[in-house]
Amino acid sequence: MPKKYSSDIGFVSTKTVRLPGFTTYFGHTFPYVDINYLTLGTLNESKNNVILVAHALSGNALVAGMDEQTGAVGWWEDYVGPGKAIDTNKFYVICSNVIGGCNGSTGPTSINPETNQPYNMSFPPITIQDMVKAQALLLDYLGIQKLFAVIGGSMGGMQALTWALHYPDLVHLCIPIATCMAHNAMQIAFNEVGRQAIMSDPNWNQGNYTPDKRPEHGLAVARMIGHITYLSAEIMEKKFGRKIQRNPLPTDIFPVFFSVESYLHYQGESFVKRFDPNSYLYITKALDMFDWFQGIENPEDALDKIKSKFLVISFDSDWLYPPEQSKQIVRLLKRANKSVTYMNLNTNYGHDSFLIPNKELSTVIASFLDLEFNLYSKMGETLHAL
Repeated sequence: MPKKYSSDIGFVSTKTVRLPGFTTYFGHTFPYVDINYLTLGTLNESKNNVILVAHALSGNALVAGMDEQTGAVGWWEDYVGPGKAIDTNKFYVICSNVIGGCNGSTGPTSINPETNQPYNMSFPPITIQDMVKAQALLLDYLGIQKLFAVIGGSMGGMQALTWALHYPDLVHLCIPIATCMAHNAMQIAFNEVGRQAIMSDPNWNQGNYTPDKRPEHGLAVARMIGHITYLSAEIMEKKFGRKIQRNPLPTDIFPVFFSVESYLHYQGESFVKRFDPNSYLYITKALDMFDWFQGIENPEDALDKIKSKFLVISFDSDWLYPPEQSKQIVRLLKRANKSVTYMNLNTNYGHDSFLIPNKELSTVIASFLDLEFNLYSKMGETLHAL
């Protein structure tokens, strides 16, 4: 029986807007880009209650609510909604699918208007800066002049950091969660193994696969590798240990099929139904190329111009983006005399701690947003009275 989902928000529908003129960090110019996005809550009269939520690698614009066509529930349903950490009774929430993605925004599966064929591997390299630039275009389209907050985990945290650095006048609060300023060798290595799994699949065909013959095995393996890094050793042992999933089948190569193997196979098989292999290649490469100060000649001057307050959050069981990488961000901001609050939360779910129901994380985000929004609103009233 299909699993039934529910949402406090109810049914929602993302929209796609076509915006003209977009040049990437590496100099490729698109005649236009499509951006798929979702808004929740109500924009207040002062337009000062906007929170941009940036998604992680496999996310999309459906941050919360139930998609009215598929019934799928938003990837941050536990944190976004009425009375939740990001309270849609108070805040106007915007989430968009990143450029390079495969959920409605321009990406490798999009049609190149010059050839009327999918871009595939002729799609240009994209960066985290490009993702943020596309979000900035979307905000212009929506008539939003300033964000009260930008928040995101993992790749979303990189986008939040990029917002604060490259659009210092447009961001009041920056909340990067479980992220870093630049990938280290191990993080790049995991992504490279995933990319090689896809490109080694005979169906990849230099990126020119067809809908009925996709490199699904390679993408599934890439996702399996990713899932190993998303969990902590403790939670893997607790959930799976050495449990046997089932008795051997005649088709099995080996006589033992462990529960953790079954879990990884399920995650891989589920992922290929909703994600494009070439998008996976482009987005993971954008992650690896990310450097917070990429293209900036004088990082100290750039830091000095930042006006955002920061709430940096990490998880002590996260070995993909360990707390030390968040502490590097905090130390750098403090040396630049920025307002920084840092929370390292004691969870045992590893990197996935920001995606699963986590009461402590909800409380931290809600408290910070409420406190700062009260101050922010009073500041606006004072400026208006002058």
